[in-house]
Formats: sequence, C-alpha cells, structure tokens
Amino acid sequence: MERETADQLESLHTDAFGWALHCCGGDHSRAEDVLQNAYLKLAAGRAAHSGLSSFKTWWFGVIKFTAQEEFRRLRYRESLLGKLLFQFSGDSQDTRPSPSRQIELDERTQELRDCLSQLPARQAEVLHLVFYQDLTLNEASEVMKISLGSVRQHYDRGKTRLRTLLTSSADYES
Repeated sequence: MERETADQLESLHTDAFGWALHCCGGDHSRAEDVLQNAYLKLAAGRAAHSGLSSFKTWWFGVIKFTAQEEFRRLRYRESLLGKLLFQFSGDSQDTRPSPSRQIELDERTQELRDCLSQLPARQAEVLHLVFYQDLTLNEASEVMKISLGSVRQHYDRGKTRLRTLLTSSADYES
C-alpha cells in the first residue's frame, strides 16, 4: 500500500503544487511550505486516505486544510510590535516580480489572472479545481467541504462573471 500511495503522490505532484499555489494566493515559497507540510502529515500518519473519495480529491483536501492552518499560524505570528517596527523602519520592499517571473507571465495569462482575482474566493476556487485540476463538481464539493448545490452555483456564477470580465477587458484593449 505504501508504494501505491507513493506512486499516486508522485503522479499528482505537479497538480498538487498548482493547487497549493492557488490556496496560497500565488506565493511560491508559501505553496512549497504548505505542500511539504502536507507530505509530512502523510508521512507522520496524521492524514490517511479512507477510500470514501478518490485519492486526488482527498489529497487536495489535505493540501487546502494545511494551507488554512499555515495561514492561521502566519496571522498569529504577526504581532502588533512587529507591525509597528515595520511601519517605523522605513524599509520598503520591492514588489516588482523577478525577471524570470516576469518572463513567465505573458499578457493573456496576466489578463486571466486579473479577471480571476476579481471573482469571489469560492468562485475562483471552484473554477481552479474544475479547469486547472480536472476535478468534477462533486469532487470539488468534497475538497471545498461545501454542498454540491453550492459548488454548482459558485461554478455557474464564476463562469458567467469571468466571461463578462474577459469580454470587457478585451473591449477595453481594442
């Protein structure tokens, strides 16, 4: 069983990183940490596939839950003192993407990301799971831990809103 699990994890690694990246708001280093912690949970026996859903659906749920835990930990660590020191230090961080990252982002991809970021979180999450991770709506509902009806509603509303945003941005460029 361990070899089978390892093979499944290996085949899903790229998709799992894409999902972790989505769960971390596009932050590559946080996504790497989240995915590593999810693997550690599995290795330590703190997460086990029960067989009630597909392995991919279960694994994506573990990754999402791990990302939520990491986000809560990060917020907890942000103390008032740390925030004050940052404000008074005068250090400004360079928010421009690295040259390699800039090359990666072509115009169409950036346009799609901009439009996706304007969607409500649940709509964006459903669209990511269905289109990028090839999950069914039923599997997406299991990963997101919401009802199938809610997933369908977020999916339909998200597609409609995304279509509108992409059309209006294309009209704006013309």
